[in-house]
Amino acid sequence: MALNIDDFIKKIEDEFDELEPGKLKPESAFRQMFDWNSINALVLIAMVKTEYNVTINADDLTKSKTVKDIFKIIESRYHE
Repeated sequence: MALNIDDFIKKIEDEFDELEPGKLKPESAFRQMFDWNSINALVLIAMVKTEYNVTINADDLTKSKTVKDIFKIIESRYHE
């Protein structure tokens, strides 16, 4: 399965009820899109582990500004 950023965005939108579908874009600064906090960080980390079997951590999220930044980290660690 090839990774697809649109699928990744859909999974994020499904995970977070406060995100309006269609608002999140690859270049979106995810921390500004909704009330970002440590609980949301843990939810995102868990979703990435479950959906992609890739481990990301808080440091990865801190370094990432956009959805695309996180996706690139996942891509670099993803193995089919």
